[in-house]
Amino acid sequence: RNAVREELIRRELLLQEAKKAGLDKKPDVAAQAEAAKQAILIRSYVQQYVQKNPIKDDELKAEYEKIKAQVGSTEYKAKHILVKEEAEAKTIVDNLKKGAKFDELAKQSIDPGSKDNGGDLGWAAPSNYVKPFADALTALGKGKYTETPVKSEFGYHVIMLEDTRPTTFPAFDEVKPRLLQQAQTQQITKMRSEERRVGKECRSRW
Repeated sequence: RNAVREELIRRELLLQEAKKAGLDKKPDVAAQAEAAKQAILIRSYVQQYVQKNPIKDDELKAEYEKIKAQVGSTEYKAKHILVKEEAEAKTIVDNLKKGAKFDELAKQSIDPGSKDNGGDLGWAAPSNYVKPFADALTALGKGKYTETPVKSEFGYHVIMLEDTRPTTFPAFDEVKPRLLQQAQTQQITKMRSEERRVGKECRSRW
């Protein structure tokens, strides 16, 4: 308590000295003070809005289940070789059929993140990939590769599926704080959009 009291006294003395120096009358200082006041009021209003409109656990659990459904129940360990032209990809497939090693062929990939690692993409859910890639990957058997090049917005892929495993999800309670933060952010964004819409309607009437 003594420390708090001393801090308040120190701040009050400094405030008085600043006013004596006329700093509160300077336009730039006044503008900064007004901006700080507005920020405090806005933050308080948003906090009050969130408190008055609490997000229920049922809503968070529904979002949790939605995310789980999007990710899927299976993860895939894949490799790929990405090239610009379909002819290049077909040549790679032909070489694989002749017994060439996937890791060696991956060196000609234009994907800098995997070319020096045998084309390895690690473990991931299909939802992490663009749809043509995901569709081709999930249709493969273990140890198989796409014999027809897969076209995506990035170029042409030759994909190999190494293995699959069940997806491990964190428990709801572990991710609840993050889900709550995201839901509150969306809630505030929606509230601000609605206020802007109402504000525009009011101005148009006048």
